Amino acid sequence: MAFVASDVAARPGGNDVASGSARRSGAREWRRFAASRRAVAGAAVLVLLSVASLLAPVLARYDPDAQRVGARLEGPGWRHPMGTDSFGRDVMSRALWGGRVSQPIGLLAMGVSVVAGVVVGGLAGYFGGRLDGGLMRLTELTVTFPTFFLLITLVAVFGASMSLLILAIGLTSWPITARVVRAEILTLREREFVLAAGALGAGAARVMARHLLPNVVPVIVVAATLRVGYVILVEAGLSYLGVGVPPPTASWGGMVADGAPSLFRAWWVSFFPGLFIFLTVMAYNLVGDGLRDAFDPRRVTQP
Repeated sequence: MAFVASDVAARPGGNDVASGSARRSGAREWRRFAASRRAVAGAAVLVLLSVASLLAPVLARYDPDAQRVGARLEGPGWRHPMGTDSFGRDVMSRALWGGRVSQPIGLLAMGVSVVAGVVVGGLAGYFGGRLDGGLMRLTELTVTFPTFFLLITLVAVFGASMSLLILAIGLTSWPITARVVRAEILTLREREFVLAAGALGAGAARVMARHLLPNVVPVIVVAATLRVGYVILVEAGLSYLGVGVPPPTASWGGMVADGAPSLFRAWWVSFFPGLFIFLTVMAYNLVGDGLRDAFDPRRVTQP
């Protein structure tokens, strides 16, 4: 861990010992993660879906936005493995291209959420006092405010766009990360290596960047992984309500909404993009659970 590295590095030859300790710790955590079949399966699904989305220009047999009146609501078959929608568009091609929209929105919005959560949680945990109280009241207010109502209002006022969705979702989903980071910082700031750094004249920024945040990285990684699935579900829900990614751009949530009117006579229009959403969210949750177990110091494993 980082506090071990900072203490050891102060002694002659400490850098080599610290780097060796960090490598052993990383290898041990990797073995824990790899030992979880569910986590490995989730990671494999994510890799498969990501590769399929990246190769959408190659794998997609049709233009995702091309409408064919004579091919409306065709069932799954050789020409269209996942059928067509009410406009004659190939569902498989749109699902592949939709992954290039839904997954980046999830990852980028997660990034915004994590950055905001780390800043708020880090400042609140390290400085405490009135700043902590004020930031925690802001966190509680954000949690209690109806997220969907706020997002729908923002889209209604400023118009639907991917940039707005990323910022809006990210800036309304940071409180959980902030609380987790704050709790970790509160625990770490009283440790000997942090107190020693402050006694030696290190400023608040240096203590946080050099000694505290590196120790919080495992918690941040786990929280970020679990939030991606949530963000993808939020984007899908907004697209289903018609306030998400503007048409005709394909997104998984928008495709589910497109198939809703014909759900009972053309189930495939909503089923396959819904399946992509389900697999992606489930895979991120499995990976998040695996990372949580891998970084859990209470687990008893052989070094």
